[in-house]
Amino acid sequence: MASDTAFKVFRLSALGYCCTQIMLKMALEEEGTDNEDMIRSVNGLCNGIGGKQRTCGVLIGGIMVIGLYAGKGKDREYYKENYGDMVHEFTDWFEEEFDSVDCIDIIGVRKFDDGETSYMLKCGDIIIKSYDKVIEILTENGYTFGVRDSE
Repeated sequence: MASDTAFKVFRLSALGYCCTQIMLKMALEEEGTDNEDMIRSVNGLCNGIGGKQRTCGVLIGGIMVIGLYAGKGKDREYYKENYGDMVHEFTDWFEEEFDSVDCIDIIGVRKFDDGETSYMLKCGDIIIKSYDKVIEILTENGYTFGVRDSE
């Protein structure tokens, strides 16, 4: 699965999508759907929220993917009972795996526009590991990745 995910990450990155967008686009593509408005709206979460290198966009994207499956989306709907536990599990795993939740700490690049591109490999690896972890968490909690309830 990792090599398939790596190819998807590379393809979407080459198309100009950032980390948060890539996490969501891969999840939507898995179900055969798209949501341009959502992808457009999360652009400001990339490069550590607003480009300030704070909370990592991959972490945010992973939480959003979990929310697609277990979050509240309608007036007469509630988030699923295991939603908070899954978010906490992913967040705890992320911080332990990458020693921080902040972009600057994880990739060590101070400016994204200074010609330095080594962070791209780090970010790709973070996306791959995180995406696979989100799938694992959802699966362990009884969700079928790529298939969401439409009710």
